[in-house]
Amino acid sequence: MTTGSAQRAWLATGMTLAALAAGMTGAQAQKKYGPGASDTEIKLGQTMPYSGPASAYGTIGKAEAAFFQMINDQGGVNGRKINLISYDDGYSPPKTVEQIRKLVESDEVLATFQTLGTASNTAIMKYMNAKKVPMLFVATGAAKFTDPKSFPWTIGYNPSYLTEAHVYAQYIVREKPDAKIAILTQNDDFGRDYVKGLKEGLGSKANMIVAEATYEVTDPTVDSQMLKLKASGADVLFNGGTPKFAAQTIKKAAELGWTPLQILNINSISVSEVLQPAGLENSKGLITINYGKDPTDPQWKDDPGMKTYFQFMEKYYPAGVKDSVFNTYGYGTAELMVHVLKQCGDDLTRENLMKQVTNIKNFAGTLGLPGITITTTPDDYRVIKQFQMQRFDGTRWILFGPIVSDEVKS
Repeated sequence: MTTGSAQRAWLATGMTLAALAAGMTGAQAQKKYGPGASDTEIKLGQTMPYSGPASAYGTIGKAEAAFFQMINDQGGVNGRKINLISYDDGYSPPKTVEQIRKLVESDEVLATFQTLGTASNTAIMKYMNAKKVPMLFVATGAAKFTDPKSFPWTIGYNPSYLTEAHVYAQYIVREKPDAKIAILTQNDDFGRDYVKGLKEGLGSKANMIVAEATYEVTDPTVDSQMLKLKASGADVLFNGGTPKFAAQTIKKAAELGWTPLQILNINSISVSEVLQPAGLENSKGLITINYGKDPTDPQWKDDPGMKTYFQFMEKYYPAGVKDSVFNTYGYGTAELMVHVLKQCGDDLTRENLMKQVTNIKNFAGTLGLPGITITTTPDDYRVIKQFQMQRFDGTRWILFGPIVSDEVKS
């Protein structure tokens, strides 16, 4: 073979190898889809308590659907529209099971997003993990929903109830070292986590707790529980109720002339849905935590993120209460979901969705408090691990103290 022929042979071989490599790259770059995903759509499902004893939370699902509509109007995520199918479960676990089976087996969603409630999510968690369907950012802070070893397809969103309770316990020990504490919680894992966290946080001072009472979600009121707790002589009350019962608790304490330091769990801090029904004057002095900007706080009136939120509410959810922290919560969770979907690129399989949701790096939501970011890893499914304490002054929540980090493994 002449030199020229050899060069042409090598050239041809090189071109062939290049073509093969290009073909392999093209194959590697091919789009991958799981159920509920296509070139045009990403189908997500959820259950929400649009009716029943926790119906105040229903606005969260409406805010999330409105956020996705805004994203769709902007062209969607990587060219795909988000289709959120949201069913009412009435805050009833058997109904949750029925609706989730429909979402997975009939609607064939890619994943569920923000299913709400501790008992409701407990009822579906084993099924979802057996089916290997992602349960993304479930709306509860119970410790069981951030357990990658036991339930790798489930990731919670809310701060750990255990850690939240630790923070309150430390605050009580510091501010009222001789306190007598009464606790009112829901009779399920949601409430039990708070009780456990308070006792853990108090440690050797757990005998400061002088009375405990629980309520059932089917109870009409908590009047009898409040009479029992007041009779204990407690001067600190931990209010672990969902919105309806939290409001009743605040109002009943005022009716009884009982004026303990009241600590309110983060799930019921909405001024419009909880504190106004309870009475703003009755709510004065309440203590809680937060990790997001409160729409009623004037310090955020010129904040770019808050301005965008109010514009969003005006256009996409005009029937919603703009000052509701439940709606800012829905906005923030939907924003994070979009961030994860963008990370997925063209690999919209359930496996890659879990890979991306457990590899979030320093995400700062537009409505998050300054200095608070979100990072997850395959070994740490906790999403919200930082927050700040706040006190209600009769009109709005006032932040105080430093950013607190969650260093307690849930």
